[in-house]
Amino acid sequence: MGQLLSAGEGVTIEYVETAPGNKHYVPKQDSEIVQDIAKKITWFGPEFSPKDVPKFYDVSSITENPITFQRVCDIFIDRYKNDVHGTGGPTHIVGYDARGFLFCPIALALGIPFVLLRKNGKNPGVVVESAPYHKEYTEAKADTMCVRLGSIKPGDRVVLFDDLIATGGTALTGFELINGLGAEVYEFAAVITLPGLDGVSKIRSYEDGKFADVPVCTIVEDASIADTQCADPEKWPINELGRCVGFKGAAELAEKHGLI
Repeated sequence: MGQLLSAGEGVTIEYVETAPGNKHYVPKQDSEIVQDIAKKITWFGPEFSPKDVPKFYDVSSITENPITFQRVCDIFIDRYKNDVHGTGGPTHIVGYDARGFLFCPIALALGIPFVLLRKNGKNPGVVVESAPYHKEYTEAKADTMCVRLGSIKPGDRVVLFDDLIATGGTALTGFELINGLGAEVYEFAAVITLPGLDGVSKIRSYEDGKFADVPVCTIVEDASIADTQCADPEKWPINELGRCVGFKGAAELAEKHGLI
């Protein structure tokens, strides 16, 4: 079953489920608005990424483009102000540390609180912490997530927001934490989804289907982001200079190697 919503400037988005009845809603990937956003997203290979993954999708390629960033935010603002699930609409947006924090304009436009879901006890005050979780890349130590106790209360309706969903491990920490506080996960939302890592299915099968009915909304599937959108700098002498350089002489290096 599809969902039909406008997204500002006369743009209408038709959402479809990725599989019948699974409540994972995505716009049609060949639609003009999705293609326009997808063409603005760049990615980096392992040599130029903070994590050892084949493609590291760069959320700053969205945030550094004001028109695209506004369009992405407008899609979600329109979705939630229209209470797409008919249960009263969200009362809070909760963003995952750290790239989920970038989408606080959605909460501001809706006039609802934006709550920081931070790693490893980094919120101040008394915090409530998740169980450790594992991600799609190798890590020295599993992270935990926390919110300040009292920032989410029983009966609240929460949209959990991140830049992308991969294996679903990060997402599930938020599901568990919000559920444990007596609040409802109204929806999990992300800009990008990697269907090959099966994150949504893992959410659905977690603990015998505990979160099987929680809606998920994503905008761009990774297959819609072309291989040609790799942003690895071809002229950069990675073997000589590495990936991180000091600020002294950085502008000259950038100009010399075609980065500005």
